[in-house]
Amino acid sequence: MYGLFSILILITCALLLLVILVQNPKGGGLSSTFGDGNQFMGVKKTSDFLEKSTWTLALALVALTLLSNFAINRSDVQDQSDILEQVEDSAEDFTPSETGTPGVTE
Repeated sequence: MYGLFSILILITCALLLLVILVQNPKGGGLSSTFGDGNQFMGVKKTSDFLEKSTWTLALALVALTLLSNFAINRSDVQDQSDILEQVEDSAEDFTPSETGTPGVTE
């Protein structure tokens, strides 16, 4: 399931990259090529489409990223209580020496 989310995230990123690269920050880009009023899609409609698709893809990317968090398999992770027991067992085996730390002078 996580693999499916990863593929969808990569596709969304690629589409978002293409849509952003088509736009020109100064108002040109793809929308400037449709400058004539008798075109099928005018400048206003093209820039509206690009803006809406940018926002839609960005929101889809955020949603997919958040949903992929729930698809991660966490059954292999040790329980925290098991780790605490291991630390306590290793602490019981440790006995400090009475002479102090070797090589340290006080």
